Amino acid sequence: MALNAIIIILAYLLGSIPSGLIVGKVFYGKDIREHGSGNLGGTNTFRTLGVKAGMAVSIADVLKGTLAASLPLLLDADIHSLLVGIFAVIGHMYPIFAGFRGGKAVATSGGVLLAYVPVLFLFMLIFFFISLYTTKYVSLSSILTGIAAFIYSLFTQDLPLIIVVAVLATFVIYRHRENIKRIRNKTEPKIKWL
Repeated sequence: MALNAIIIILAYLLGSIPSGLIVGKVFYGKDIREHGSGNLGGTNTFRTLGVKAGMAVSIADVLKGTLAASLPLLLDADIHSLLVGIFAVIGHMYPIFAGFRGGKAVATSGGVLLAYVPVLFLFMLIFFFISLYTTKYVSLSSILTGIAAFIYSLFTQDLPLIIVVAVLATFVIYRHRENIKRIRNKTEPKIKWL
């Protein structure tokens, strides 16, 4: 039990690493919380600092989830990797290292699923970019990808996966509630590079 508790804490701390804040301050001298949407995730990094920074932050945020979900295997612990992954996503959304103001759960959730079922991660990646190409909204594409991942999980008959994907999709939708309002009001910015 003690090892499981340590793993959960480590997962939360991993998720709490503010990739966007670190990349912005170290390499660009900017606090991205003071620009754009004020969010620490990859989307605001793309908008505020450009493609290279956005890619770096997105990849780092994915890897946080993947590493956290791999901790039970790495440390030979009897705790489900998906449960551990949820705590990394919570850390990403509410990071202790950045005043509990974090990202919107998308990349880190993807990283958790990459560790557990890589085929689902690949499906999500393809679905996201098709949706992004069609709608030009990152937020809407993220929400639709979360819903698509849940539908996909239903066909796996893997109950822990179904439950965790439902939780992660709920996180994503909840964290995008302001974006949903802006989409309805037609004030949500569209991407111009795809």
